[in-house]
Amino acid sequence: MGRYLGSSCKHCRREGMKLMLKGTRCETAKCAVEKRERNMAPGMHGWRRGRNSDYGVRLREKQKVKRFYGLMEKQFISYFHKAERGKGNTGEALLELLERRLDNVIYKLNFAPSRKAARQLITHGHIYVNGRRVNVPDILIKIGDKIGLKDSDRSRKIVKDQLASNPNYNAQGWLQLDADKPVATVVGLPTRDDVQLPIEENLVVEFCSK
Repeated sequence: MGRYLGSSCKHCRREGMKLMLKGTRCETAKCAVEKRERNMAPGMHGWRRGRNSDYGVRLREKQKVKRFYGLMEKQFISYFHKAERGKGNTGEALLELLERRLDNVIYKLNFAPSRKAARQLITHGHIYVNGRRVNVPDILIKIGDKIGLKDSDRSRKIVKDQLASNPNYNAQGWLQLDADKPVATVVGLPTRDDVQLPIEENLVVEFCSK
């Protein structure tokens, strides 16, 4: 499976906004978007950020979503076609599918500081779903699924240290978290309001439909 090995900060600089790809680091002064000299698109011509065409505007919206959830192009298009085949608004259906990815759920539960860290937690075998170990970050959770940890001191320490680092964090309403164990239950499905990214999904649909 392909994966991006470059700097995460380049993605934020290119989109001109924080995509929270490094977790809490993105909220500090170390964030590249916060630094005046770095607040431009990457590359030698980054300072020449001009006015986008209609195509460019739609492309940027698509790239924001793809990079926010840490997807490669082929993965993103696969999710789009799945959303397109469903009922209702395609853009909202696409965002709902992406929110239901296991790596995103682990991040939303505050088990990991970022989606990238959540993927590592999953692939290293620390996460169990309905009592079975899973090592695939892109499986889609459903209502009733129970998410727990491997029965080991190391797994519990990793997650409890993360939970302790952000004690005021509250899981979204569709996730029910017991932080003492820690174990979570999926009690609903995410909605458009649960997406923590300012995005115009209709532009994404227009771009991918061509």
